[in-house]
Amino acid sequence: MIKRRISSKILQLAKQYPVITITGPRQSGKTTLCRDLFSRRDYITLEDLDEREFARNDPRGFLARFPKGAVIDEVQRVPGILSYIQGIVDSSDIPGLFILTGSHQFDLISSITQSLAGRTALVNLLPFSMDEIYPSSKNIPSFDEVIFRGFYPRIHDKKLDPTEALSFYVNTYIERDLRNIINIKDLSIFDRFLKLCAGRTGQILNLSGIGNDCGINHNTVKSWISVLETSGIIKLLPPYFKSFNKRLIKSPKLYFLDPGLACYLLGIQEAGHVTSHPLRGALFESFIFSELVKTRYNQVKNDNLYYFRDNTGNEVDIIMDYGSKTVRLEIKSGMTVSTDILKGLKFYSSLSNSPGNSYLVYGGEKSYTREGINILSWKDLAAKDL
Repeated sequence: MIKRRISSKILQLAKQYPVITITGPRQSGKTTLCRDLFSRRDYITLEDLDEREFARNDPRGFLARFPKGAVIDEVQRVPGILSYIQGIVDSSDIPGLFILTGSHQFDLISSITQSLAGRTALVNLLPFSMDEIYPSSKNIPSFDEVIFRGFYPRIHDKKLDPTEALSFYVNTYIERDLRNIINIKDLSIFDRFLKLCAGRTGQILNLSGIGNDCGINHNTVKSWISVLETSGIIKLLPPYFKSFNKRLIKSPKLYFLDPGLACYLLGIQEAGHVTSHPLRGALFESFIFSELVKTRYNQVKNDNLYYFRDNTGNEVDIIMDYGSKTVRLEIKSGMTVSTDILKGLKFYSSLSNSPGNSYLVYGGEKSYTREGINILSWKDLAAKDL
């Protein structure tokens, strides 16, 4: 089993909170992780119809079987059980009594806010990070191979064909789950919507543009985007306009959190096709962004990521806001660093008085410093404490 970076943090939280709730997209490894970390606990999944009916019809009897606590998987299937768990943990005050997992964050978080506020630690588990799969930079294959395969655990664990596995993933998880949530009547329209979003990864979100191309209205696009984000498929990156008096772009950027899924939706069927694909740069940027998000989530921290762009075209791809300082990242897939690539970072440095380092993450192999800017190979990103 590939060790997850978040493991030690979950074990620490289990000594401090009576309930640990682990959310994340389907197939991100929640069940495997919980059964490994809490192997001595009883395990129940509410995907099991008999268990689900038991929990729904007799929640007290269902929970009475586990006086020493349990791992309860897919708890969003019976959200009403959370109120009964609240009563148990309030009377027992035992840390780490229940470990809950759920794939539908929208249902689960709403129920937790009502029932378990202050009693549970919330953990967001995304698919593998690069350093989890490739702990040594010497073993990292080409960038094209890395993003084509993506990071869903099952693909790596079972050595599955990415195109085939992601086809099943979209059909069985994304379309099934999301169709039930947002009541999609014509699945072909939603399929087109997914592919249009993949074609816009790394770009500023234009709701009207997607709606026009897909044949749906602005509000429907907004609703579907929100569901994709809450389910861990995409993430919106907000603009950063702290303390600036210039006209700045105010729409968020859209990123797929797994580059392999984006590749599949773009029709890329082998790693060699990534090399010449017109969206290779956007896929590279999405990959770097998702690694930064995973780093924050694996530390059980909220993300602190933004982007900067003004109306004259000056931009920095990622701003990491640490309050007293900012870290700036420009992301380029090319292997050659030209002076022009550093222009956005230099402009931001001249505009902002905030201390912090500037980085260019690029597709080359060597890391070094140039003109006061840290040039960072994509292979060294995980090892760098930004």
